[in-house]
Amino acid sequence: MQFIDLKAQYAALKDEINANIQSVLDAAQFISGPQVKELEQQLAAFVGRKHCISCANGTDALQVAFMIAGVGEGDAVFCPDMTFISSTEPAKMFGAASVFCDITPDTYTLCPESLERQIKAVLAEGKLTPKAVVAVDILGNPCDYDAIIPICEKYGLVLIEDGAQSFGASYKGKKCCAFGQMATTSFFPAKPLGCYGDGGAIFTDDDTIADLCRSICVHGKGPGGKYDNIRVGMNSRLDTLQAAILLPKFRALADYEVDARQVVAGRYNTAFAGKCVTPFVLDGCVSVWAQYAALAADTEQRDRIIAHLKEKNIPNMIYYPTPQHALPVFKNEPTYGEEFKNANDYCSRTFSLPMHPYLSAEEQQLVIDAVLEAL
Repeated sequence: MQFIDLKAQYAALKDEINANIQSVLDAAQFISGPQVKELEQQLAAFVGRKHCISCANGTDALQVAFMIAGVGEGDAVFCPDMTFISSTEPAKMFGAASVFCDITPDTYTLCPESLERQIKAVLAEGKLTPKAVVAVDILGNPCDYDAIIPICEKYGLVLIEDGAQSFGASYKGKKCCAFGQMATTSFFPAKPLGCYGDGGAIFTDDDTIADLCRSICVHGKGPGGKYDNIRVGMNSRLDTLQAAILLPKFRALADYEVDARQVVAGRYNTAFAGKCVTPFVLDGCVSVWAQYAALAADTEQRDRIIAHLKEKNIPNMIYYPTPQHALPVFKNEPTYGEEFKNANDYCSRTFSLPMHPYLSAEEQQLVIDAVLEAL
């Protein structure tokens, strides 16, 4: 049994993927081949954005977004305390402070009330300039954008949606990666839409931002091409092979994988109802279930469940064991007295089970039985 079964997905899409790879090999157009543009157009249309700009990975996508937002020394970038380091890692590289906010106790996404508290605290202190908010659609679950967007508008902050785990999910009829001045995603193999290496993308409706993204991703190129360098940029391109692999995988995601993930999550929810805390999705929203993360009663029970799963050779993970404010790299970041109660609680109790659209009912029952035995 696999935690995320890429082999099963490849078996289902083998003919298409192999044919696409062969077409790239035959054409020998390994950088900026036609499949890259085709993928960008399809992803933009799916999300409902005017532009999709692909790049080398999800972290680069965030770095480009921070560069365009003008994030730098003396700025504050606000981010949920429960996420992966890449959500604000590039901002810290530019000399900005990562100001973490608590998560909600139910969706585990950025808590709007904590966000506004932290913004007010930064303004009251007067040492940092509030610059941007990174709203992370964690575990495939969208943030509450009806609450977050007005806060960003109120304080004049750039909103960046981190959709690395949520491509294919939706918030009240709009696809994830459709929010904020810019949205980013990752095509890391384990993501809901993943390639066979690294890859990422930036989404926007702003023509100027899109032009800047394309320039920055190719060494700050100008109208004259890559030797007409008009700004400092970076080397961050999605290679043609990865785009060719992503095309059939994207069609599968849109056609049936998102629906299949709902079936798998539904079985877990039914089996664990009343026995542990199951994930919550807001009304009108669709999670893409990048992970299925349940909460045990406490750390001791969580550890017992994990130990039993290991005895049964059932893969499992913890997303994430340490809140961002407690990581050594962020030990000097200002917290403004925020207690991060929900993030600390989540990280001490969470455990994640096998989740992918090719998980059979029989395999899943083995997982369910093992968890119930441990409980």
